[in-house]
Amino acid sequence: MKDKFLNTLQLIGMTWLSPLVKLASGDNPREQFADLFRYVGLPFIAVAAFLFLWAGLASKVDTSLGQLPGPVQVWDQVQGLAEEHERERHKAEAFYERQDERNAKKLAKDPDAEIKWREYTGKPTFLDQILTSLVTVFTGFLLGTLIAIPIGIACGLSKTLYGAVSPLIQIFKPVSPLAWLPIVTMVVSGVYVSADPMFQKSFITSAITVMLCSLWPTLINTAVGVASIDRDLINVARVLRLGWWTQVFKIAIPSAIPMIFTGLRISLGIGWMVLIAAEMLAQNPGLGKFVWDEFQNGSSDSLGRIMVAVLAIGLIGFLLDSLMLTLQKIFSYDRSVELR
Repeated sequence: MKDKFLNTLQLIGMTWLSPLVKLASGDNPREQFADLFRYVGLPFIAVAAFLFLWAGLASKVDTSLGQLPGPVQVWDQVQGLAEEHERERHKAEAFYERQDERNAKKLAKDPDAEIKWREYTGKPTFLDQILTSLVTVFTGFLLGTLIAIPIGIACGLSKTLYGAVSPLIQIFKPVSPLAWLPIVTMVVSGVYVSADPMFQKSFITSAITVMLCSLWPTLINTAVGVASIDRDLINVARVLRLGWWTQVFKIAIPSAIPMIFTGLRISLGIGWMVLIAAEMLAQNPGLGKFVWDEFQNGSSDSLGRIMVAVLAIGLIGFLLDSLMLTLQKIFSYDRSVELR
């Protein structure tokens, strides 16, 4: 039972709890306290030192918007943004209550009356923009994955195809999102024409830009993983006269899973970084637009709010990488992979 619980902790990336579980089961206390210090104590000391240096140096930096905010000022902005979110939610609830009451009175007078239902159009809060950014990055990431994995598998199975595609990969892989964005914006504006669009053009522009910049690591790692399959497995498949699709799904993909997930982790990290720049320029609601709006606002609280966004971007990026790491451990035979 203990071993299963420890394996589960390792699987979900909570190895730092293992010493506590082992202590509770009576394992060597000295060894477990040493592990606990390594997993928890050292990171805590590092974070505390960072906060101490930040607080000390921030007070010595003056900008056009005032003094650079330290940890205390940034925490105040976190609380302020949380309060703004609560106020906006209360406004939305009050708006829908008034709308329901108005429609109920209208129907009471005339049961056949046509009622109108309007969505609340208040200002998106910081939490709303975080959610928008997550939806956008996962949309672009999934689109890129659907393109990259099939092409990567085909390239891995065919040296001729990989030789043909490789120059294109090397040309487009280093292109900055700032270069893609104007092209994507013009293409979306010219192609996506609708009187009642399902998605905003800015959302599609940001998602496609994320897709174009993030698919390359997955494509390359998939191709390398498939090409590195033991040739004996391929020869056995040919002897057994397995079909091409059977070879792909029974041999190629399972053998290349570790490399594929390594590519997916890198792609998701790149997509998250690209998204912020894309949202700034495309003005798609999200963390990038939040940072840009605060920079343009120029109030005394702007620097603190931007710092909150920076920390949120970093924390979310860490959580996304941890999520991909957990999925890699679930679908791969390799349980020893760690955060890098």
